[in-house]
Amino acid sequence: MGIFNRKKLSPSSSLDSPQPLSKTEYDSSVPHTGAADGMAHSLPDHTQLHRGLKARHITMIAIGGAIGTGLIIGTGAALARAGPGAILISYSLVGFLVFLVMCALGEMAAWLPLASGFTGYAARFCDPALGFSLGYTYWFKYIIVTPNQLTAAALVIQYWVPRERINPGVFIAIFLVAIVCINYFGIRFFGELEFWLSSIKVLVIVAVILLSLILALGGGPDHDRKGFRYWKKPGAFKTYIMDGDAGRFLALWSTMVTATFAYLGTELVGVTVGEAQNPRKTIPRAIKLTFYRILFFYILSVFLLGMLVPYDSPELLFANKKTNSASASPFVVAIQVSGIQSLPGVLNGAILLFVFSAANSDLYIASRTIYGLAKEGSAPAILARTDKRGVPIYALGLSTMFALLAFMNVADDSRTVFGYFFNLVTIFGLLTWISILVAHIYFVRARRAQGVADHQLAYTAPLGIAGSYGALVSCIIIAIFKNFNVFTRSPSTYGAFDYKNFITGYLGIPLYLIMIFGYKYWTKTKGVTPMTADLFGGKQAIDDEEAEFLARKAEKNKGKNKGNWFYRTFVSWLL
Repeated sequence: MGIFNRKKLSPSSSLDSPQPLSKTEYDSSVPHTGAADGMAHSLPDHTQLHRGLKARHITMIAIGGAIGTGLIIGTGAALARAGPGAILISYSLVGFLVFLVMCALGEMAAWLPLASGFTGYAARFCDPALGFSLGYTYWFKYIIVTPNQLTAAALVIQYWVPRERINPGVFIAIFLVAIVCINYFGIRFFGELEFWLSSIKVLVIVAVILLSLILALGGGPDHDRKGFRYWKKPGAFKTYIMDGDAGRFLALWSTMVTATFAYLGTELVGVTVGEAQNPRKTIPRAIKLTFYRILFFYILSVFLLGMLVPYDSPELLFANKKTNSASASPFVVAIQVSGIQSLPGVLNGAILLFVFSAANSDLYIASRTIYGLAKEGSAPAILARTDKRGVPIYALGLSTMFALLAFMNVADDSRTVFGYFFNLVTIFGLLTWISILVAHIYFVRARRAQGVADHQLAYTAPLGIAGSYGALVSCIIIAIFKNFNVFTRSPSTYGAFDYKNFITGYLGIPLYLIMIFGYKYWTKTKGVTPMTADLFGGKQAIDDEEAEFLARKAEKNKGKNKGNWFYRTFVSWLL
């Protein structure tokens, strides 16, 4: 039930969950076909996605969504503000929270892969109002991020072509047309392209990590073995706003926001479940391996960065005043300090691919999110219509219209406005994680009440409901205190009250709550109880579809080599 479909239905009613069914009853009335080209399940009204994402697409999209400019550029500002020890702690803590969120999402996705993603889980297991609010919150996040990424791409190109020669709007238009075409050509084309773009991301970040290790051990042109020198002088922790231990704690806490922004997008895999082949295997695998990717790509990279660049480095402070280009990356600062002069242009090109891939996947998520809301009845039904390739063309068109906001950045002063949008993106991201954790808590309660044991699930969260409770409390604390510096009164430094960052930093919270309670008031819905939560609606159709796919795959792979031990052990987790 939703704003655009006010017919009286049960709380769990939706196109994904036609009617609440008992534990032993399954809905077999949903037509589905196992198309040879990728398990497409289609209905006469053309509102179904195609399962064209293969296992390798899912795993690479999962990691590609988590590696972006937040890691390769944003860490510089955090290092300059708090020091190497602080960013190592904050990235480790937030990384653990992200892992718990992904585990919670994986348990629900492995049980019932819904085309509407985690918005469907929130509506089905907790409350339709939560699904409504979560869906629009997530959509707001990505219609803001997409034009920001397009702007970042144009700014990176200015490394070679100054804006005085060619207006950035030209490059914004080129990139926008490119990502719209990629999304329009279908999920198979999108998945294949994102696979290769994300593969390049992985190769680049691995190369940067290896180079950082070599430089830290004295393998650079300067042959300076730095080790932990900068952890001692100027130190591992810097003060922020206040002096002493209180200042060091505030510096540490300020980097929690940067770490959160860097990890945003990790939950992208939850949006792909409706277009994933054999989702009960591919989704849990992608999520379980998230832990090792966080450990390797994030924690190891910020650890090595802290060994190479002191927080008081003039080059680092200068870099943090730059825009999204290689000169703003702390890793480039580390390379330049070590005496390597020819690499910045190469890394700048890699960053351009990072940003292009991010813009491409962001537009994909935005279109699929509003499509999921339309499927749930919470957005106009036309947004749920798909073409013959399974592309929600109207949802894609609407999301593309908001991407035109990127042209605001043709003017110099609009960069400041979009800087505030990043504040909004962070709070929207935190509210998304909070909603996923709440949905998982209600899911666990429901399956326990209805007698679904852990061994019946394809995947269970390692720390169970306790891990979700702990992560939920932590995310709420970060969301409330993430912009604490706006309350500091230091006219000479921070001003009496930073109202602009206050508004952009906290606007998401009242908007989120207004959507929840406004939806409940408008539609008169009630929350879902553990016994009435629809755990089985539509599950049989997905089970049959999965069995058909596995049978075809087994027949196709009969007599083939399943891969060597080296690949399965040392490479598959990375890709």
